[in-house]
Amino acid sequence: MFNDIDEYQDIRDAVRQLCKQFPDEYFRKIDEEKAYPEKFVDALIEAGWLAAMIPEEYGGTGLGLTAATVIMEEINRSGGNAGAVHGQMYNMGTLLRNGSKAQKEKYLPRIAAGELRIQSMAVTEPTTGTDTTKIKTTAVKKDGRYVVNGQKVWISRVQHSDLMILLARTTPLAEVKRKSEGMSIFIVDLHEAIGKGLTVRPIPNLVNHETNELFFENLEIPEENLIGEEGRGFKYILDGLNAERTLIAAECIGDGYWFIERARRYANERIVFDRPIGKNQGVQFPIADAFIEVEAANLMRFEAARRFDAHQDCGAQANMAKYLAAKASWEAANVCLQTHGGFGFANEYDIERKFRETRLYQVAPISTNLIYSYVAEHILGLPRSF
Repeated sequence: MFNDIDEYQDIRDAVRQLCKQFPDEYFRKIDEEKAYPEKFVDALIEAGWLAAMIPEEYGGTGLGLTAATVIMEEINRSGGNAGAVHGQMYNMGTLLRNGSKAQKEKYLPRIAAGELRIQSMAVTEPTTGTDTTKIKTTAVKKDGRYVVNGQKVWISRVQHSDLMILLARTTPLAEVKRKSEGMSIFIVDLHEAIGKGLTVRPIPNLVNHETNELFFENLEIPEENLIGEEGRGFKYILDGLNAERTLIAAECIGDGYWFIERARRYANERIVFDRPIGKNQGVQFPIADAFIEVEAANLMRFEAARRFDAHQDCGAQANMAKYLAAKASWEAANVCLQTHGGFGFANEYDIERKFRETRLYQVAPISTNLIYSYVAEHILGLPRSF
């Protein structure tokens, strides 16, 4: 229906073809059962899409973040939910850019082969939220290992991951010159950790998005699982967060196109007062407006991804892409629901499911107000607001 960027058309076609094997009915049933789309994820792994960012030397395809965003977009554009798998993409960036040669050789080939999943990242805590520098989870070095104590919340896909990226404070906040110092990141083998110092408690929620509270009580992590240098974890994690926001933007864009296509189709087919409702400007103008907003957000998504792949500063672009895309997808969702009227609330149309899914990104992985603060301070030079 819409023009695509030709450079990625082969990827789009292949992902769409795979997604055709998992129609609306599949995701509708998964949502109803609050289940995980295991067969769909297995198919993505088997086709090599979740190893897209892994270099060829480790068994991947060596594609960049831009290509990864196209994969995520097409999953949502086809009616699926990339939230089940996007963690592997942004966690991959953290490991690829900051992991040691030994760590890459140990994990990347097995991840590329589908033997391991690295779907989970533990940063957020109940009492700190997005004030990451105030995290209270600690990792104390002792006899060739780190002992971890603390709590995390809203940590997704733990039950469907083998490895987890963990951010913990290795130097107390009172002992560092800058509050962003003294934090470190680790690779956690979840099979070794759960029940041996790590307790996982699922959080039922509005969306079928498997997420949890984590409790650490003297969890021991081998010293070799430290990624990069001790104390520089906050800097390292930013790579993953910028990738995450750009990927989420792409998913929202996929949702936006899905909502617009459903609204367009219904507006052409639905006859009221002997004419298609799409003939009414009150119906067609909101759909056109939603399309324009999604197209504009799409441009910022590609700029953020381009800068990430070029190893350029992309914090501003990643934040703005996430803001624009989440806003556009939510507006498109409302337009689609309004266009369908009462039928939009019926499960069989899938709109209410996608409506709930895309609403999440007004809040996660970073709220709109935090993006405003970032732009105000770091781009516009206004005083720090917090």
